[in-house]
Amino acid sequence: MRPFEYFEPATLPAAAALLERFNGRASILAGGTDLLVEIKERIRLPDHVINIKKVPGLDYLSYDPEKGLKIGALATMREVETSTVVKEKYAGLYQAARELGSIQVRNRATVAGNICRASPSADTLPSLIADNAAIQTFGPAGERSIPMENFFTGPGKTILSPGEILTGINVPNPPPNTGKVYLKLGRRAAMELATVGVAVSLTVEGELCRYVRIVLGAVAPTPMRATEAENLMLDNEFSEDNLEIAAQCARDQSRPISDVRGSADYRREMVAVLTRRALRMAWAAAENDGLDESL
Repeated sequence: MRPFEYFEPATLPAAAALLERFNGRASILAGGTDLLVEIKERIRLPDHVINIKKVPGLDYLSYDPEKGLKIGALATMREVETSTVVKEKYAGLYQAARELGSIQVRNRATVAGNICRASPSADTLPSLIADNAAIQTFGPAGERSIPMENFFTGPGKTILSPGEILTGINVPNPPPNTGKVYLKLGRRAAMELATVGVAVSLTVEGELCRYVRIVLGAVAPTPMRATEAENLMLDNEFSEDNLEIAAQCARDQSRPISDVRGSADYRREMVAVLTRRALRMAWAAAENDGLDESL
């Protein structure tokens, strides 16, 4: 392993000051499940590592009916996966968390780390964007809130400025009759990166879809909303014909590449399959007031 200088700041301002001072030559350590592997394999070669585990007040996972779900920068995937509130009200995020790595990894990995890694195939990103989540940050210029769908600029890249640290994620409380689903396609059932991921959040009023977000993972440089498919579903009734057209719209809007996990053509077709399936499941859950009986 390449040597690096190690820091354990006790406050957010101290951590942000170190990060700004080293200007791109430092990496933040939270869970470390990606960072330490990449350092060992010489994929990432930071001169400095800043461990934020000693910073108080970042390990929260809380829910309020008005403020929604709040996830601190040090909250682990396992905490999200085992949360009754997450399972009941944020089923897509629950499904994404339980799909990530092994249980050993989920006990260490943080949601914030999965976000900042900014991998196109990251499991939690589509579901959080579908849930209209916002990123909370702290940096030299103070605090700010960023819509999560605007947070990513490319594979491994975000809009974080020098010295800025992700401190938490806020997810709004879903309205009644909302269904949430995350479906992942991989070459095996566990410990696998997504070949395609599809997240849906959908609210039903009477017989009509009044709100919908369809977010695709692993089929573009960043997670992407299938806006044409959303527009097709919005204010329309449930029908297999509408689901089919929306699925084809999502397929046509995706921009996958070919790699070891699948060809671009295969990924494109699987976008249609998973979108159709996720919309059907989300609608059924919405009609059941958000409860997915398959979980």
